[in-house]
Amino acid sequence: MALVLVVDDVAALAEQYAYDLKRIGGFETLVATGGREALEAVMSHAVDCVILDLEMPDIDGFEVLRALKKEDIQIPVIVYTGTGSYDRCVKAIKLGAYSFIDKTESMERVAQEVENALERAKLEIEIKALKRDLGTETPLIGSSQAMRQLKEQIARVAPIPSPVLIVGESGTGKELVARELHRVGSDPKKPFVAINSAALPENLIESELFGHERGAFTGANRTHKGAFELAAGGTLFLDEIGELPPSAQARLLRVLEERQVTRVGGERPIEVTGRVVAATNRNLESEVESNRFRQDLYYRLNVHMLHVPPLRDRLSDISELADHFTASIGARLGVRRKRIDPKALGLLMGYEWKRNNVRELRNIIERMIIATDDDFIRVDQVPVEVREQVSPTTDAEPKTLQELKTEAERQIIVTALERNDWHISRTAKALGLADHASLLKIMRRHKLKRP
Repeated sequence: MALVLVVDDVAALAEQYAYDLKRIGGFETLVATGGREALEAVMSHAVDCVILDLEMPDIDGFEVLRALKKEDIQIPVIVYTGTGSYDRCVKAIKLGAYSFIDKTESMERVAQEVENALERAKLEIEIKALKRDLGTETPLIGSSQAMRQLKEQIARVAPIPSPVLIVGESGTGKELVARELHRVGSDPKKPFVAINSAALPENLIESELFGHERGAFTGANRTHKGAFELAAGGTLFLDEIGELPPSAQARLLRVLEERQVTRVGGERPIEVTGRVVAATNRNLESEVESNRFRQDLYYRLNVHMLHVPPLRDRLSDISELADHFTASIGARLGVRRKRIDPKALGLLMGYEWKRNNVRELRNIIERMIIATDDDFIRVDQVPVEVREQVSPTTDAEPKTLQELKTEAERQIIVTALERNDWHISRTAKALGLADHASLLKIMRRHKLKRP
């Protein structure tokens, strides 16, 4: 529930505003009767929106706005005034206020303005996240059997609020799967909050996850909402969950069990309603056996498991991925969209992609785009490490898209058979086929026999 701070030197008016906002809008409210008290409240509480009077003795509303800007505290501020001075309101907007209202406005109108400000703040956070990820990620692309199966699993699991564990190699797109779970879930308008457990300093992990109160530790100069609170009603994505230290694992388990979080340095439990989706490229069962990951936490997270296939198990998707990357990277770099010569595409489809999967493919395509001034990317622009690994017979690769897909399917079947020691039933199950007869039919089509 959002916390709204009402600031007015007339205490009775501030209290009435706070009461009406709680009654009409369902907000939590806090009152300050001066600028100094308002700044103290912002530092000590996780305030989501401020309704600020401009006309106050000592520290007025303008000074409060300047102080918030100086401290880079990005909270939406709605100024209200009884003077009817348009110029003063414009000045407040220039200092960073979100909007202004007159004190004679109905409380229904004020509550709606608060809702608008909160929605705007949420959108700004999402835009920042999108800008940060621009050009580094891609939607779930691919029509291979492995991707169709994954999308079907996502559709089944998405409406269920239970935790989900996403496993897969580095670069396979685990965060994309988490975002797709959120997008097709019960309420995609709610927040999606992503935390990379491996990227956080150990001494800040608990603060980022659970929040902290002002003064909880050195440098904690204001109250901070953690990821669980920010993801209220939405999705909290915990990437690289296997990197969490033991103390954070214990607290995470307690939050999952009790559905409550207590900020670092705080005493009051806060109810959390977001869904937890975790991801890892580690084998958590081995981590449990080695006492590096809590068994009880593993079972709590592993209610539903989604396995993201490596790129080498869905080589037929490379043509679609390459088409997407050439378009998106070209747009980002401001160059004409380039096409990939079928022989060059054949080289990409013959590569093993063991190091970084889809992310590696994207990086290689960007290198190829930069390496040529032509509209076509040819074999010469394919990186040396790809050309050296792929068999020389690749030069005779089929040139039509359908033939490339057929060859990719053949390589997928061979790889899966070798991984399962050519055990037909086990391989058919691993590939998501109906039965061993389906696999035998495909093998006959490709003239595959056990060596």
